[in-house]
Amino acid sequence: MNATELCPCASGRNYGACCGPVLSGAVKAETAEALMRARYSAYATHNVDFLYESAGPETRAEFDRKTCMEWSESAEWHGLEVTRTEAGGKDDEEGVVEFTAKYAVNGKECVHRERAKFARIDGEWRFIDGDIEGQTPIRRETPKIGRNDPCPCGSGRKYKKCCGRNDA
Repeated sequence: MNATELCPCASGRNYGACCGPVLSGAVKAETAEALMRARYSAYATHNVDFLYESAGPETRAEFDRKTCMEWSESAEWHGLEVTRTEAGGKDDEEGVVEFTAKYAVNGKECVHRERAKFARIDGEWRFIDGDIEGQTPIRRETPKIGRNDPCPCGSGRKYKKCCGRNDA
């Protein structure tokens, strides 16, 4: 990516004055937010080595380089919006960054919302873990009725021959 292009993290600054120096290793991220922005830009520029290097030990242990690269390359990256931060400043040891990442896969617009946790390890900010925000999945309160189970209406017939019929 050219240093004069707008940074993928949507900060409004040029890549060379924003995430570029962090991704190249010329400077270290000074805040948890700066690391979050650089990690988003790493996805957008397919720099999976940076994603690995900027992760904490437990996250590194689960890191799958091939899958990460495939996902990074399959998406069109449309920007990052940092919605909230907790601590994570120059003098902090831990921080939280809540963000919304926008991208598209196969032409379908996607939005990823996360509450990411960061910690300073050996003097450098590292991504520790994240909680993805979204809708709670629908959970069935009762067991699923099988086609050959007794119909719950009490008729004594199999569900498929009673209330489960397609023409009912």
